[in-house]
Amino acid sequence: MEKAEVIVVGGGATGVGILRDLSMRGVNALLIEKRDLANGASSRFHGLLHCGGRYAVKDQEAAKECIVENMILRKIGKSCVEPIGGMFVRLKEDDPDYEEQWVKGCAKSNIEATPITLEEAFAKVPRLSRNNAVSAYLVPDAAIDGFRMAWQNIDSAKRYGGRFKTYTELIKVHQKNGEVEGIRVRNYINGEEYDIFCNILINATGGWAGKVASLAGLSVGVQPDKGTLIAFNQRIADCVVNRLHKSSDGDIFVPHGSITILGTSSMSVPNPEDTATSRAEVENLLKIGERTFENLRSYRILRTFAGSRPLYIPPGGASGRGASRGFAVIDHENDGLKGMMTIVGGKFTTYRLMAEKITDKICEKLNVKEPCRTAEEPLVPEVSESEKEKAGKFFPSFGTNLAAARLGAERFSRVAEELKKNQKSRELVCECENVTLAEVEEIAKEDSCYIVNDIRRRTRIGMGTCQGTFCAFRSANVFAACGKNDMAKDTLSQMKGFLQGRYKGIRPVLFGRALRETEMLRGLYELTFNVNGGNKA
Repeated sequence: MEKAEVIVVGGGATGVGILRDLSMRGVNALLIEKRDLANGASSRFHGLLHCGGRYAVKDQEAAKECIVENMILRKIGKSCVEPIGGMFVRLKEDDPDYEEQWVKGCAKSNIEATPITLEEAFAKVPRLSRNNAVSAYLVPDAAIDGFRMAWQNIDSAKRYGGRFKTYTELIKVHQKNGEVEGIRVRNYINGEEYDIFCNILINATGGWAGKVASLAGLSVGVQPDKGTLIAFNQRIADCVVNRLHKSSDGDIFVPHGSITILGTSSMSVPNPEDTATSRAEVENLLKIGERTFENLRSYRILRTFAGSRPLYIPPGGASGRGASRGFAVIDHENDGLKGMMTIVGGKFTTYRLMAEKITDKICEKLNVKEPCRTAEEPLVPEVSESEKEKAGKFFPSFGTNLAAARLGAERFSRVAEELKKNQKSRELVCECENVTLAEVEEIAKEDSCYIVNDIRRRTRIGMGTCQGTFCAFRSANVFAACGKNDMAKDTLSQMKGFLQGRYKGIRPVLFGRALRETEMLRGLYELTFNVNGGNKA
C-alpha cells in the first residue's frame, strides 16, 4: 500500500518547489504530475526572471517579492539563470506621467532603476528604434530556464528523500468524515489505476486548480489567461528590453542563449489546455514589437508558443491584466475538508517564496519545527571549472558549458566519462544545441523518461534552428535503443509526435524562410523517409 505524509499534485515550478522544501524539512512527500514536469505554464512563458519593475506601479507587494526572489534564484540556481540585465524604454506614444509613477514605484519597491542617456541605450542595444525611444532605465532583470529549474528542484528534493511520479493523473480524492485519506491515480502510459494514501493533499496545479478542487467537491476561483509568444532565431538584444508603459501585449523582449522571445498577449480562456496560437496573434505581436525594434520583421522567426497564467480570482475580483499577479494559499479545512490545501496565482519568479509560505503552513499542521533553507542552499552542485576543462577535450566545440548547465555535476561526470572512453558517443544528435549521443542516452535511460519529447525538454534537442529536422529521427532511434516501455519501440510514432509538437508552433508563422524550411522538412521526411508509407519508418 503506497503512502506519503504529503502528496503534491502538479509538477510545475510551485509544485517542485514545495516538494523540495518539504523534503529538506524531513517531511515524507510525493509529487505527482499528469504529464512531464514543467509541461504547463512553467515552461510556456517568456523566461523572464522579473526584477519587479513591471509591477512597480500597480502592485507594490508583487514588485517587492520579485526583486527579492530574483536575487535568491540567481544565487541558488546559477546554471538556470542568465544574468543579462534589463532595460525599460519609453517610446514616443507612451505616457510620460506613467514614467514618473514607475520611477517612484521602483524606489518604493527597492528596485534599482538607473536612468541612462539615449546614446548609452543605443550603445547597449544598437537595434533599438532611434525614431521612437525617448528615455531608458537599466534594471536587474535576467533570463531563466523553466525546464532546468524544475528538474534541479527535483534533483535537490531527491537528495532529501523526496519522490515524484510523472505521467500520473489524479482522478479521485478519497475522503472520510470531512478529512482527506488519499487519492486515486491513473498511469498515463499503461492506464493502470491505483490508490495512494496521505494525510495532506496539496493542489499546486496552476490553471488546473479549479478542476482538481472539483474532484474533492470544492471550488477555487482561477482564470486561465492565455499568453502567446514568438521565438526569433537571433539575439536581437543582449539584455531584456521592456516597454515603459502600462502592461500590455508585445511589450517585452527576452534573450535566451542564441534566440529572443517576444511576448506576450493576454486572453482569458476556459481551458488551460488551450495553447494554440493564430496568425492574427502573431501579426498583432509583430505590429506592436516593431515599435521597439523597427526591423523586427527582417529577423527569422523560429516558432510561436503559448501558455496559460493561473490568475487567482477571489469573489468579485478582476480578471485578465486587471487581476493581481500575487498568490493565495487556501486551506480547505475552512470549506469543510481537512487535509487539503490549494496554492494558486503568483509568478514563476516567486515560485520558491510560494513554496515556502505553504510549506510553513503544512509543517505547522504536522508539528515540524525545521526551518526553511531553500533560499540558502544551491539546487545542485556546480560543475567545477577544472572538470569542465578536462571534459572539454571530448565535448563538441562550445558544448561543454552548455552540457554542464543542462546536466548538473553528477550527470555531467557520467557523460564526460562516456565521451572519454567511447568515441561513438561523441556523435551529435542535435547540432543546433550541441547535444551528444552520450547526453541523450543518459537522459533516455532515466525512469522518468517515457517519450522522446521528455528528452527534448531536458536537453533542448529540436529547440534550435532546425526545429527537429535533423534530430527527430536520430533521437527516436536512440530512445528506441534505450527505452523501457512498448512506446519506445514504435519509432515512427515517436518521431511523428516529436515533429508534430514542433509543427504546432511553426504553423502560425508559415511565411518567408519558415515556410521554405518547413517544405524542406516535409520533403525530407515524406520523400526520403516515407513517413506516410505505413510500416516504413
